[in-house]
Amino acid sequence: MTILSGPDCTTMTEVRASVDALDRDLVALLAKRFAYMDAAARIKPERGHVRDEARKTQVIENARAEAVKLGLPDAAIADLWEGLVEASIAYELAAFDRR
Repeated sequence: MTILSGPDCTTMTEVRASVDALDRDLVALLAKRFAYMDAAARIKPERGHVRDEARKTQVIENARAEAVKLGLPDAAIADLWEGLVEASIAYELAAFDRR
């Protein structure tokens, strides 16, 4: 299925099919992101290094700034990234514990 741009959609079927296809792509990108969490868990010498509040803040602020550049609601993007970063930390902690 080709993902149509929003302005190119003329039916709700096209909108829904495009959103579903885009969601599949987003999950594939998240899989790549989580692979970096596996790498971080492998590389970090101590479990206590997994949570890095300064880095968490930086990642969220980077997403917020990108949202502003793209004309998106930056607070909503920051909230999404808060959840993403916390999920990433939990994933990395579990990966660290499997070492």
